[in-house]
Amino acid sequence: MVTVVLAWLAVAAVLVAAVLFGQTSRTAPRRRGRRSRARRIGLFVSLSGPWLAVLAGVGAGALTGEWLLAAAGAAAGVVVTAVVGFILAPH
Repeated sequence: MVTVVLAWLAVAAVLVAAVLFGQTSRTAPRRRGRRSRARRIGLFVSLSGPWLAVLAGVGAGALTGEWLLAAAGAAAGVVVTAVVGFILAPH
């Protein structure tokens, strides 16, 4: 039980780091003109993707009862969405 709690606390820490990282995309100095479609999608993924990954992890844990595996998957999902957002909208 303690391991599961620690795993979800680690997911929360990774989520906070990813959200702060995604905020830098939004507050980075902007160039004149419209953003490309890929940059807009990257900004959306970097801002909302980590939250959606955690929600999916919580849902998977609730459905299967495998909370430790769900925490690992949620942490991996948060990292993947942060990386994809960075690739699509570099700052």
